[in-house]
Amino acid sequence: MRFVIVTGLSGAGKSEAIKSLEDIGYFCIDNLPPTMIPKFAEACFRTEGKIDKIAMVIDIRGGEFFDDLFDSLEYLKEKQYKYEILFLDALDEVLVKRYKETRRKHPLAPNGRIISGINLERQKLRDVKNRADNIIDTSKLKARELKEKIIEIYAENGQIENEFVITLISFGFKYGIPVDSDLVFDVRFLPNPFYIPELKGLTGNDAVVMDYVLSHDVTKEFIQKLTDMLEFLIPGYIAEGKKQLIISIGCTGGRHRSVAIANSLYEKFRADGRRVNLDHRDIEEDAIRNGKKL
Repeated sequence: MRFVIVTGLSGAGKSEAIKSLEDIGYFCIDNLPPTMIPKFAEACFRTEGKIDKIAMVIDIRGGEFFDDLFDSLEYLKEKQYKYEILFLDALDEVLVKRYKETRRKHPLAPNGRIISGINLERQKLRDVKNRADNIIDTSKLKARELKEKIIEIYAENGQIENEFVITLISFGFKYGIPVDSDLVFDVRFLPNPFYIPELKGLTGNDAVVMDYVLSHDVTKEFIQKLTDMLEFLIPGYIAEGKKQLIISIGCTGGRHRSVAIANSLYEKFRADGRRVNLDHRDIEEDAIRNGKKL
């Protein structure tokens, strides 16, 4: 089990850190009173691996309870429960600026100067900082850069890439573009099986329609260029911390060309070992609406 205690200066980024840990599969708790750490740890270690990654924020918001932290840590050590401390820090001027931007009061100086609260907090946290396994100075870090550091330290190899999910949606433009699309591609320029009598009543899921759509040189060139572009884009999305990419492929009715292209991309992504979902949103929409009209 990996048991991470996240602490540090107020305003240094603990909330962003815990969100990043949650994104990579940690069971997270914010502002747990230190006196509750031993019982919580015991409960988690008894799950026999069902909960194997835990992170909790312990900070000065706990007031006088924060002083119990070292007793709790000593208990974990006696029970041989391994833990790590992640300490987030930042320069005084950066912390003051962040407080002024958010118009928040410092928990240790609710009616006084922010810098006074910061100085007092540093004194209270000095010992726990000295015991920290990892210290991150967030003074010059953007949220994305902090997340990258968290991933670098606490994620398992390849975990982020394996969590990245691609969803392919085929749709008909006459029924509207899927509202959650990240990328939209219009394939209405491709030869249309709708005008082939023996193909009109079929869909892009039928082999004969797939063969017709994919047999044209323009389709082959389009799929190659689109695949090259997506292979270029996807690592960038992963590096930015994106968890899901929704790619929508549209034709007129969402029944023939878009379905065939989405199916082709689906097979390519699966062959590459990527996690991919497939949704033919409008494949039966024409039949349903025509049926209503009759």
